[in-house]
Amino acid sequence: MKISSSGRRATGSAGALALLLAACAGSTPRAASDAPPGVSTAALRPALDFAFDSLDDRPVSSGSTRGKVTVLVFVTTGSLPAQAQVDFLVAMARNDAEKVNYAAVALEARENRELVELYRKALSIPFPVAMADAGTLAGAGAFHDLSAVPVTVVLDRSGRVAWRADGRVARSDEIRAAMRGL
Repeated sequence: MKISSSGRRATGSAGALALLLAACAGSTPRAASDAPPGVSTAALRPALDFAFDSLDDRPVSSGSTRGKVTVLVFVTTGSLPAQAQVDFLVAMARNDAEKVNYAAVALEARENRELVELYRKALSIPFPVAMADAGTLAGAGAFHDLSAVPVTVVLDRSGRVAWRADGRVARSDEIRAAMRGL
């Protein structure tokens, strides 16, 4: 996967066509108006199944995050916006790490593991940091297309996507609003 300095993955016309087809396939969450009366749209989405290779012994998987609201951020080590997003989450985790799971997933090739470990140390990330698997790097994982970083995802207690911000730094107040009521 190639990601440009702006944080966007470089794709050719075949990649653009694949992204267009994926977008047309209905991978986006249903709108509130599509939900039957009294049913939350989050309840209509399936729980995600994922497991990433953590840099330490703290798992980053669907099984380890269930039961708590979870905030995942997908980053690359060379992206300044991703670094800013991690800084926001580090500050948030200081206040509510007991109530919320936080984790970062590096969209880096396995051979860059040492670089990701240095990134974790340099940013003093207190929550688990993991390496993305090959499926996720190819855009075929549980989180689908991750072509722009950072990608911040809020999962409800059941592991369903409740909110997502792609390719931009999500402010703490936005993330907290997305977590409210979950």
